[in-house]
Amino acid sequence: MLETSARLLRLLSLLQTPRDWSGAELATQLEVDVRTVRRDIDKLRTLGYPVHASAGAAGYRLGAGAKLPPLLLDDEEAIAVAMGLRTAAGGTIAGIEESSLRALGKLEQVLPSRLRHRVTALQEATVAVPAGGPRVDPDTLTAIAAAIRDRHRLRFDYRTHEGETSRRTTEPHRLVHTGRRWYLTGWDVDREDWRTYRVDRLTPRIPTGPRFTPRAAPDAAEFVSHGVTTAPYRYRARITLLASAERAAERIAPTVGVLEAVDAETCVLHTGADSLDAIAFYTAGFGFEFRVIEPAELVARLRELAGMLGRAAG
Repeated sequence: MLETSARLLRLLSLLQTPRDWSGAELATQLEVDVRTVRRDIDKLRTLGYPVHASAGAAGYRLGAGAKLPPLLLDDEEAIAVAMGLRTAAGGTIAGIEESSLRALGKLEQVLPSRLRHRVTALQEATVAVPAGGPRVDPDTLTAIAAAIRDRHRLRFDYRTHEGETSRRTTEPHRLVHTGRRWYLTGWDVDREDWRTYRVDRLTPRIPTGPRFTPRAAPDAAEFVSHGVTTAPYRYRARITLLASAERAAERIAPTVGVLEAVDAETCVLHTGADSLDAIAFYTAGFGFEFRVIEPAELVARLRELAGMLGRAAG
């Protein structure tokens, strides 16, 4: 049986998982009786931890209090948090580098030796390529996330690719992160259509708008992937790849194009670029045989490039 102090820490750890615990379940986990669990719950409350008890068999849950309780992490959780903080320090959200490093320093200071060695090995073996996209203000992200959570219309100033600024009102649906950029998907109230917005180009206006009832929405990841790979560009292309969609997806990132399965051996790549040469060379670089469906200009340019490369090889 665990001693009282160790048992309280174990109880606190169990209550931090996102679920309700019955008194009997906690008693089994702690190897005590239900009366002891009740006494330990009262001790946690005396220490300032808001343990809520629901009616019936649902049981106990740790609520949000006035102070942050000690987070009790298992080995894998601690390593995941450490690597996440290290990644955040060089990520696409502006202004959190210093706070991420401070938090990482605190975590590494208390890590057991066996875990510190694993985290160090991971860090030494990993090289991060600096994010090439623009940075996003964390306050903007949290404002958007709060509007999505509370189902409030979001009003913001938006700067287009051409540099023009306009006022937008949207029913925000989801934030999507591609690894380089953050996007917001939402129903544009004035245009009465689903739209994608670059988060680094918008400035929220306070206060937010009235509450709204969510409507049926497209898959946010697919919607953004389609928007960022075709809509903004001068040329849009459909290309048949002589490879299954699953095999093609191993080499083609969602930010490059949208893959549409045809059969077990072929798929169609929907993509775009401002240059025909760009489409030609990165499609050839995937290493698959391919056939251009459209546009006709791309077919003509491929013939020109094939002649040029043939003469260079000869």
